[in-house]
Amino acid sequence: MEREESQFLTTLNRGEKLLADIMAKKPKQISGEDAFTLYDTHGFPLELTQEIAAEQGLTVDEEGFAKEMEQQRDRARNAHETIDLTAQSTLEQLAEQIHPTNFLGYTDFSATAKVVALLVAGEAVDQAKAGTEVQIALDQTPFYAESGGQIGDRGYLNGKEVVVRIEDVQKESGIFVHYGRIERGTLKTGVSLTAQIDLACRRQVQAHHTATHLLQAALKNIVDASIGQAGSLVSFDRLRFDFNYHQPITPAQIQEVETQINTWIAEAHSTETNVMPIAEAKAKGAVAMFGEKYGAEVRVMDVPGVSMELCGGTHVRNTSEIGLFKVVAEAGVASGVRRIEAIAGPAVLDYLNVRDAVVRDLSDRFKAKPEELPERITTLQTDLKTTQKQLDALKAELALVKSEQLLDQAESVGAVKVLVSQLEGVDPESLKTAAERLLQKLGEGAVVLGSVPAEGKVSLVAAFSPKVIEQGLQAGKFVGAIAKQCGGGGGGRPNLAQAGGRDPSKLAEALDQARQQLEKALV
Repeated sequence: MEREESQFLTTLNRGEKLLADIMAKKPKQISGEDAFTLYDTHGFPLELTQEIAAEQGLTVDEEGFAKEMEQQRDRARNAHETIDLTAQSTLEQLAEQIHPTNFLGYTDFSATAKVVALLVAGEAVDQAKAGTEVQIALDQTPFYAESGGQIGDRGYLNGKEVVVRIEDVQKESGIFVHYGRIERGTLKTGVSLTAQIDLACRRQVQAHHTATHLLQAALKNIVDASIGQAGSLVSFDRLRFDFNYHQPITPAQIQEVETQINTWIAEAHSTETNVMPIAEAKAKGAVAMFGEKYGAEVRVMDVPGVSMELCGGTHVRNTSEIGLFKVVAEAGVASGVRRIEAIAGPAVLDYLNVRDAVVRDLSDRFKAKPEELPERITTLQTDLKTTQKQLDALKAELALVKSEQLLDQAESVGAVKVLVSQLEGVDPESLKTAAERLLQKLGEGAVVLGSVPAEGKVSLVAAFSPKVIEQGLQAGKFVGAIAKQCGGGGGGRPNLAQAGGRDPSKLAEALDQARQQLEKALV
């Protein structure tokens, strides 16, 4: 609660400063767009925006806010993964006509099954030809349907003169729906097929699923006993485990977690799976995922002395089948929620091979042993920083030399000098230094310089003396308006400001406009 309070106070402070900047522009009303940006990007509640605005005699465009909110919802809906609602509706209708699929995959990897429903593009059909994307319901299957974080099995359905490659399996109202493509022949409803899962993929997903259970047990033992699962993904090539914790896991803790899990793997613990009443499972200490719905009877996956969880997924029979375990990433994904990504089994070997190749390549390039690489890279980074500083200094000197040649171009306008010009290939920082130096030499005056650095974007800077400012001109507002001609913007202090743009072809035109405006304002 203290952490949440602290984060909320930080949000309030940031939001109040941003709102103050908006109100400093003296608008007649806080726009719905600004109020929504405060809410959506910075987490600042609309009610607080309205309250603070009211203290300053301002209102908030609530209709505009609501419009922005609806547009955001539309974007979220459009970005969401498309769901075949027709297919879903058809499956729900079929579920009323056919029995739930009998799952055999805990013990059988191959089985004879009958096609009880066939769908193409969401419509039930009697048959489909080679090359067609299909959805198939069988009376029984060894294919695991995606659930509990574990993805669906892959494999083949083989029959007389027909072959179907299965890429995914989903569950709808108790029906296992096999998503695939007919590779040969014609598939018809009512025919019997041999359903064969991809054993290599199943072994990999089983290794990752059991490793996920070991990971939760290790985190509870080493980091904090209160850690609880907040989500997971168990795939063929990796696992992802989200858990409730308030701070990053340290490198030392990650190393300890890895060591513990690999020790359990090497100890070759046998696994046990049993179906029992949920009350009995909880009494035995089985860990359940918070918020998950369970039936009266549950499947318990137990690694005696190590881990016991409620789980309907598939697992190895012995921890030694996992082979190896390696954490590849740890990061925060939400307030109070951390995520660990890891790999197990053959995926670890692939991971190590890639990194070994990288280390060998770096060793060859730097002519150094692997253990010498960190020091060598640090030395190179230091040298690079030193060289960059020297280069920046030379660029600044070159810009000053170029700028000295511009003094003759200064024009007297009223009681001040005006200099508007372009310096080729000068970076923004050097351009700023040049403008300041030129203004010093001119005395009372206005300097506006433009350049197109090596990256191809426009850089603009304006430097105004006190007498120019007294006549109502401010460098920040002035250069920001000029930059719009180049497709950009910017601003800064009244006496010195910088801006940028995306269109170099408009720079000459923008500088001409700056000269005309200065001459008009300072006469």
